[in-house]
This record gives sequence, C-alpha cells and structure tokens, in this order.
Amino acid sequence: MSTLERARNRLRAYPLVVDGALAAAVLACMVVGSFAEPNGRHGGPEWGTRTPDALALTLMLLAATALVFRRRSPMRVLAATGALSAVEFVTGDPRAPVAMSAVVALYTVASTTDRPTTWRVGLLTMTVLTGIAMLAGPLPWYAQENLGIFAWTGMAAAAGDAVRSRRAFVHAIRERAERAERTREEEARRRVAEERLRIARDLHDVVAHHIALVNVQAGVAAHVMDKRPDQAKEALAHVREASRSALNELRATVGLLRQSGDPEAPTEPAPGLHRLDELVGTFHSAGLPVEVARTDQGTTLPAAVDLAAYRIIQEALTNVQKHAGPEAKAEVSVVRVGPNVEITVLDNGPGDDAAARLEENSGHGLLGMRERVTALGGTCTAGPRYGGGFRVHAILPVKSRTGSTASATASSTTASSTSAAPTTAAPTTAPTGDPA
Repeated sequence: MSTLERARNRLRAYPLVVDGALAAAVLACMVVGSFAEPNGRHGGPEWGTRTPDALALTLMLLAATALVFRRRSPMRVLAATGALSAVEFVTGDPRAPVAMSAVVALYTVASTTDRPTTWRVGLLTMTVLTGIAMLAGPLPWYAQENLGIFAWTGMAAAAGDAVRSRRAFVHAIRERAERAERTREEEARRRVAEERLRIARDLHDVVAHHIALVNVQAGVAAHVMDKRPDQAKEALAHVREASRSALNELRATVGLLRQSGDPEAPTEPAPGLHRLDELVGTFHSAGLPVEVARTDQGTTLPAAVDLAAYRIIQEALTNVQKHAGPEAKAEVSVVRVGPNVEITVLDNGPGDDAAARLEENSGHGLLGMRERVTALGGTCTAGPRYGGGFRVHAILPVKSRTGSTASATASSTTASSTSAAPTTAAPTTAPTGDPA
C-alpha cells in the first residue's frame, strides 16, 4: 500500500475532521476573496482592496460552519448555504463570495445522491441563486458576477455527478471481482467434493468386491486344507489373483491423488463392460454361479456410462456373494432398449432374508450405485423379488449428460452366457426383471 493510499484510509476514518478542515479552508478563501476587488474602486485594470462589513463576515462564518455537517445532512446544508448566499446577494455591496459555500454544498449533494436528484436539485439551485442575484441584487442583471454564479453552480453539480458515477463504477468492478472470486472458490470446492465422492465410490466397489472374494476363498482353503490340499491350493491361487487385482485397481484409483511431480500412475484403462466376462469369472472361481445375457453387442458406451455399468454389476454380484447364501445363483442381463441400456442383476437367495439384506446393504453400496446412475441421468432400483431373492435394476442413457454420444448400432443378437458350472445356453432375461 502506497503512502497516498494510507493517508486516504486515515482520513476516511475521521470524516468530521476532514469536513472541519474543508470548512476552515473555504472560510479562509471567502474572507480573502471578500477583501479583494478585481477592478479597483475606479474601474481600472488593477486589483484593489475593500473591507467587508460585519453582516458579510457573519454570513461567511455561518456558511462555513454549516459545511462541517455536509456529509450528515447534505440537503439541509445546501438549503442553509443557499439561503445565506441569497441574503448576501440582496444586501451585499460590494458582494462577498458567500456563494462559494453553496457551490461546495451542491457538489456534496451531487456526489452522494442519484442522477435524477442531482439534476432536479442542481437546476433548482442554479435557477434560484442566479435569479435572485440578477433580479434582487444591486448589480445589473448582466453583470459578470451573476453569470459566474450560474457557471460555478453548474460545474459543481456536474463534478459531483461525475465523482459519484466513478465511485459507483469502481464499486461495481470490485464487487464483480469479489463475486467472481467467491464463485471460483465455490466451484473449486464443489469439484473437489465431487471428485472425493467419486474416488470413495470406486474404492468401496474395489474393496468390497475383491475382499469378499478373498474372504470366501480363504474360508474354502481353510476348510479343505487337510483333506483336499489340491483344492486348497486352487483356492489360495484365487486369493492371490483377487488380491493382485485389488491392488492394481487401488493403485489406479489412488494414482489420481498424486501430485504433478509424483511417479506416473498406471495407464491401464478403466474397467467397463468389455471386462464383464473377466468379472463373472472371478465370481465363478469363488463358487457363485452367474448366468449372463447380453443384447448390447455393437454398442459403444461413453466412458462414464461404461464404468458405471461395470461397477453396478460388480457391486450387485458382490452383495449376492456376501448375503444371498451358499446355494444362491445370479443372473445378469445387459439389454439395449432404445436410447438406454438396462442392467438387471437377479438372485434366488432366501425370500425371508431379502428385507434384512436390503436394510444391511442400504449403506455405501446401494447409495453409491444410485449416485452413479443419478449423475448420468438414469434411474436405479433395488429390492426383494416376488417369490424370493433380490433384484437390482438400472437404466443408463447411452448418451451421457456430458454430451458424449455413443455410437449405437443396430442389430440385436442373442447373448452368449457364462455360468458357474457347465450348463446350456443361458436364458434371456427380460429387461424389467421380476416385479419388485
């Protein structure tokens, strides 16, 4: 901050002192002007001197005193100084420059009010003071002093209006800059919150899926370790594979949090429906039979929609693995219906346990699925099936909200299926599933 700015800030802290100093300066100027006579006593080209009378000195003192309160009551100060100036116009001979106080008061009014008020008050002040000076004063109406009153009051009103306009312009620019700064900070906070929520969903999906598989396979290995060591080795191999996949996905997700100078994050693409067979294979290895029916071949989904579809199926199958019981089976259908892709995951878990599963799963898993689908403009429902089991149904638009358009193709073919045990071709699952 410069010295001038510091001085201005200090003066703004004491406005009454500033106005008192201004009033004293105006009084000094009026007194000095009252002793000067521009053309001398005989109309010559040289300056002369004169002595103001007691009435003129009193009027000047009262007018200067009124200026001390110009910020508190600008209209009243203008009326008071205007009245004192009018008295001087009528009685003063020679005339004292009491009108100087009215000029300062009119400038204050113009700089603190709006433009229409400035026009009305300024024109009224100019007309009244000039009219009184021309018609009621001792000087001829065409005297230069009378025209000077008109000019000085007009310039005071114009200067005050210009200062007020500049202050309003600077204030608007400063307010716009502050609002833009607040908006930028709010937008940054919103994006950070969205990114944190997205990373939390990804971490939950990865951990819930892979840790559930590791838990199941570890339990199988512990159960058959003594009697069937070959099967225990196979289960431990699945544990190793599931933990490796979990570490890779966690590394890719946490890599988003790295700084610019950190080592590069893995370049493996995000999972999508192209990895659905691999995902189903992990559940097949964990002992969960899964049948898949797809009629979306040839449809290229936007990256966000593709990832959301994969995560929804992953989370739904993980819940089946964790909660549906050892005899449960699951069915997954991915169907292209008009502008949408419908995903349905069904299982045949115990019917009396479906409500309890819904209450238990109403935490981050189902919430994360709904958030993913809602962010893309789709819908997601989850609940017990009629007759037993559980159903998760999601409708995702092929064209995401971000404007990325999927290149949809045309033909509808019968999907190949992957099951937990050697079976016949998987039955086609209706997109709407069983009634919830």
